[in-house]
Amino acid sequence: MNRMTGSRAKAPWHLWVLAIVSLLWFAGGANDYVMTKTDNAAYLGMAAENTGVSIETMRAYFDAYPLWATVCWAFGVWGAVAGSILLLFRSRFAFHALAISLAGLAGSTAYTFTSDMPPEFAGTGQLVFSALIWASVIGMAVYARAMTRAGVLR
Repeated sequence: MNRMTGSRAKAPWHLWVLAIVSLLWFAGGANDYVMTKTDNAAYLGMAAENTGVSIETMRAYFDAYPLWATVCWAFGVWGAVAGSILLLFRSRFAFHALAISLAGLAGSTAYTFTSDMPPEFAGTGQLVFSALIWASVIGMAVYARAMTRAGVLR
């Protein structure tokens, strides 16, 4: 924000690109969360087929999630979505939403890698995908903090 005029800095083009791309990326996680928590048979069946397990195994794994892990998963997913939306609104609270997402992601990752997960879920693909999620949330949080410090987010 310009202290002399009270106006904020102009939004750079990359803010809009990153906010939209991250919203689309994090919306995929939100869709996964909703489809899993609502026990969508078609979605779970597709996921089960892709991982080489039965839909019953898929359901049993997610049904066994303790409440704390489900809450962490929700914070991770919805914090990231909120952070992207808040970037679009040029709100400094985008960083806070993404920080909440990171806390949720830490909890859900801890549960994922310490739970009694079917071996088909625990391959290299799971590790790579988890790393991509971590990188994207950390990257967007750092970006939101930088845009706040630059006066672009208010």
